[in-house]
Amino acid sequence: MASDTDIDGFPKTCPTPPDDGSNVMHLRDMLLSLWTIVMLASPAFATGEVYHLRLAQSWPTNAPLMGDAPRQMAALADSLSGGRLKITVDSANKHKAPLAVFDMVKAGHYDMGHSASYYWKGKLPNAQYFTTMPFGMTTPEQFAWFYHGGGLQLMEKVYAPHGVLSFPGGNSGGQMAGWFRKEINAVDDLKGLKIRIPGFAAEIMAELGAVPTNIAQGDLYTALDRKTIDAVEWVGPSLDLRMGFQKIAPYYYTGWHEPGADLQFLVHEKTYRALPPDLQAVLEAAMRLAAFDTYVSFYHESAVELARLRTEFPNVQIRPFPADVVQALREAYRRLLAQQAARDPLAREIIESLGSYRRIARDWTRVSDGTFLDLVAGDD
Repeated sequence: MASDTDIDGFPKTCPTPPDDGSNVMHLRDMLLSLWTIVMLASPAFATGEVYHLRLAQSWPTNAPLMGDAPRQMAALADSLSGGRLKITVDSANKHKAPLAVFDMVKAGHYDMGHSASYYWKGKLPNAQYFTTMPFGMTTPEQFAWFYHGGGLQLMEKVYAPHGVLSFPGGNSGGQMAGWFRKEINAVDDLKGLKIRIPGFAAEIMAELGAVPTNIAQGDLYTALDRKTIDAVEWVGPSLDLRMGFQKIAPYYYTGWHEPGADLQFLVHEKTYRALPPDLQAVLEAAMRLAAFDTYVSFYHESAVELARLRTEFPNVQIRPFPADVVQALREAYRRLLAQQAARDPLAREIIESLGSYRRIARDWTRVSDGTFLDLVAGDD
């Protein structure tokens, strides 16, 4: 039966923010600025004040992929600025506060941060929508929403009152639902399940009786190994095999909760405004280039590591949740989303923007990628 509401339970007539061309113009202006910057960055022109910024990341020292993003961004900023913009990256091993990066940037203890927006949902509830949403958009869909569907402007509304700017910081692509010690056959199997899972997905799991917790990366393997938790959601093959979860938990469930998880760069607004215009352009370009390369790297590593998982750990069972479990998760998602929208006008604005853009983007995704994968693509 046809319905006049979408997957989120909101009217299908929610308006889609128009793309007035400003994003394309902004990119054009950025590229023109970069051309000028590259010319000025030659030895003959590389003069002027040198700006030193400090960035705190949520990841341990030498963390692959997620940790690569800020390191690459800093290198690009240095190169594109002709050495006038120096960014030092401090890992969680140094600052000891992986889940407090937002607070440190807001307070001015650090000029920049690299983390995930949904880590701040406890103190900044509307931040969670800019990482990913259960049953939400894929990575290309979400990128398009950020840059052409009003996503960046909505993110600014959330972070500006705190004196912080937020920019896309790399995307993991679709994530797996996690590693489970026991098989999930029905909704009742989630009751009492202790699982590491962050963001909105944690609330949904709790609604079905699970006991979610958020544990920093460095403690995840030990928590699963010592049975402090029964299941762990981390990322996907790209990073999970490096963590060793496949040695402990035999069930690896496919995703429903993070179809395109975006990381973020945080910048203290006063720091950003203090930079001359050319270095502001350098910083934005470096963040955007590093974010794109992070997504490409995640995709590559997931493909390679999935092949390794199938070969080296054939006893691991990769499977989706049963249909009734997915339906129960979807129903809980709709209930909680409606509650969030009712409590806060800005939350409703963001939720409606996400839903309306997803509808137009998903139609094209199905017509293009979906049809190709279903009917055309082969294994040869």
